[in-house]
Amino acid sequence: MVVSSVLLSAGAALRPLEDAVRKAADWPEGLVRAENMRAMVESGMSMAVLGGFRALAADLLWLKAYVAWAACDPPAAQMMIRLVTTIDERPLYFWLNGARIIAYDMTQWRLESVGRRGAAPTEVRKRIVDEQAEAALRLLAEARRHHPDSAALCVEIANIHLNCRGDVASAAGWYRTAAESRGAPYYAARIYAELLQRLGRKQEAYDWLRRLHPTLPPSDEKAMATLVLGRIRDLEGALKVPETKRYAVAETGPGHALAAKD
Repeated sequence: MVVSSVLLSAGAALRPLEDAVRKAADWPEGLVRAENMRAMVESGMSMAVLGGFRALAADLLWLKAYVAWAACDPPAAQMMIRLVTTIDERPLYFWLNGARIIAYDMTQWRLESVGRRGAAPTEVRKRIVDEQAEAALRLLAEARRHHPDSAALCVEIANIHLNCRGDVASAAGWYRTAAESRGAPYYAARIYAELLQRLGRKQEAYDWLRRLHPTLPPSDEKAMATLVLGRIRDLEGALKVPETKRYAVAETGPGHALAAKD
């Protein structure tokens, strides 16, 4: 009852906003209704009709996606996410959060629905997880066509491979791609090295961290240069690296580019 009242209130609150957007943009009556937006997208008319009001229309539809999310309605939420990213592909926020809803929230909704009908076989549950992961990965692949240099998208792809599919090798590859992208977060390179170790590729992890450490500014806490150095030392012990061949901090200075492509 509480959820129903919230959704009714949200729907009622959106109607005046829809009318305000329509009047501001001088659009025909009903244009901003979701079903009409969908027809426009499918016919390829959306950009010409929406003109400079794409961001407004996308924001409005994202609110509708939130209503569908609150209702735990996978088809409606997925349709709204698709509409939002088609109408305005520019904000990373829509792509990233849309993929998270598809990969994690929708998976949980479907698993709970199956569970309410009785114990589900393991293969059914796995199929649901795989289907939602693949749907999220397709959305992110499309996002990369619009944002090819985004490290955040690569991290999100890596996380879905790791957390949903349990595919450590694919996750490692995407974390490396993220680490080598412009504006990459420091942690992407560290996680790549961790995943290499999980794959039993300790020598590769060691070589990577040796290249990484000189690029990390000691004054930036997020870079965690000391932590990376500690991991280098741990790997030297595990790999039995001779003392004369161990990484020497003084041999290079900070500021070098991450020469990871080999």
